[in-house]
This record gives sequence, structure tokens and C-alpha cells, in this order.
Amino acid sequence: MTGTEIELPVVDGVLSGVDFGGHGEGVLLVHGSGHNAAAWMDVASHLVSECHPIAIDLRGHGQTRLDSTHPEQYWRDIGSVVTALAWDRPMLVGHSTGGYAVTAAAASGLVEPAALCVVDGVVLDDRDASLAEHADVRTTEATDRLRTMFRYGWKADDDQMHGYVEQCVREAGGDWLNAGARPGLVEEVTQRSFMRCGHGWVRRPAIEEVATVTAVEPGAEVFPAVDVYARLTCPMTIVLAEDGLYASRRDEVRAVVDAVPGHRLIDISSNHNVPMTRPADLAAIILDLVRDRAAASAKNVD
Repeated sequence: MTGTEIELPVVDGVLSGVDFGGHGEGVLLVHGSGHNAAAWMDVASHLVSECHPIAIDLRGHGQTRLDSTHPEQYWRDIGSVVTALAWDRPMLVGHSTGGYAVTAAAASGLVEPAALCVVDGVVLDDRDASLAEHADVRTTEATDRLRTMFRYGWKADDDQMHGYVEQCVREAGGDWLNAGARPGLVEEVTQRSFMRCGHGWVRRPAIEEVATVTAVEPGAEVFPAVDVYARLTCPMTIVLAEDGLYASRRDEVRAVVDAVPGHRLIDISSNHNVPMTRPADLAAIILDLVRDRAAASAKNVD
């Protein structure tokens, strides 16, 4: 399943995305750092029979040509996207950094979603600890590590790009993120992470994009810290990967969920890359949320 390429207007340009078709409930799928809209392909294939999934390429990612110039732009764009789609109270699903993006968009009031589904993408620290963590990500050592691990910002010719895509597919089974993902999906996501630049290609995101979005402002009203969840007025489901980035902090995730009625926690047997490694299981969770909303709407009509 490939879907239809679309462009969605935001304040200073457009975001690229993929419309997977289907009918009914609008479901916006938001990828994590380093990924792009193609990461949702297999999840979407299970959703289209009951809802209408659309995935976007965030700033600096995939085929979106816009880069971030401010740390909040990437999540504020979600409000513009929902407006452009003319969706009334859609469901927002975000993985990893995308999980915080949909949370921030809802917490800010830019979007009034029917529900949030946050997939291994939570913020659990207070503001001071979060500031320190974000500062660590912006060190020379950390950025060099990202270049080495993922080749962010790498400029390649045709042969180099295709060779790297083939390498990622070949090594996916032993990769800590991609183990269990369908090889064709790894190929699609990796291919989409390269944007044509002159006669060559550039691997996205660039390190500059990572640096910009992690330069959080201490006094920001909506801030990537645990107090953001108190601002939510919609139901939220957190999908926690048993071998993911937050597995060792499950008690803290549980506390976030227990603090507000209408929030819930679902464990899933997966590594961090849930949309690619457990797409059918994740789609089943999303469809349950879609059905819950449909049942609630029907009850209100009655």
C-alpha cells in the first residue's frame, strides 16, 4: 500500500504527506525523529477499512522542504494541517518525538482531538531535568553520534544513496530499531528519507534540524516536561513498548496515566519502532479507539 502524495499548507509553506484513503474518522499519523510518513504504511493498511489515515512528513524530514527555525514549529504545524484537512476532532497518533508533537498540539489548544494515541513517545521529567536532557542532545559528541549512526545530513550521489538503502534493508534484522520490520517497509522509509539536492541526495533530517527543535525555551507555556499532560482535555492512550525507550520508567508512565481520568496505558511487545515492527497490533489499538469514539457519538445522538 503506497497511498497518494499530498501537500498540506502551513504558515510558511507546505508539508508533504501521504493520504492512504479510506472513509470515516480522520486519523493523523505523526512519525518520530528520523522517520517520515512512509513509516505508517503498514499500520495504515489495517486502518483504511474503518477510518481515513493520513501521514505527514514533519519539517526537516522526508519530502517536506521546510526546515524548523524555531523549536515549536514542528508541532504547531499540526494545527495548520488539521485545519487544511477540514477535520472535526480527528484522532492524533504520534510515535516517539511525534508522540510529544501531538501531545503539545492538543495541550496548546491548536487542535481539539477526539483522542490522542501516544506511541512510545512520552515526556517524564520536570522542566529542569528536561532542559538538561535537551542540552545534552545538542553537544558535539551527541551530534557526531547521530551522524555516525544515521548519517543525518549526509550528501550522496545516486549510487551511494541506493547502496545505503540496500544496506539498511539487508541489515534490518539485526538492527535495534528495525528488527522485525518488513524489508520492503524499511526500504520505503529509508528511500523517503533522502531528498533530491541538485544532482545528488541529502539524508534527512540534517543535524541542524535536530539542534533547532531541541533548543527548547525554559519559559515556554507548552514545554516538553511531565506537566504537559495536566493541560490535556481529551482522552489519551499511551502505547508503551516493552523493549522501548521508556520500558525502565513504566511506573512513571503509569503515574501519568493514573493522574487523569480518561487516560490509559497499553503495553505492547515491541522495540521502540512500534509502527514498523508491530503494525497490525498497533493498528488494532487505534481501531479500538476509533470504535470507542463512534460508539460514544452514537450514544450522544440517541
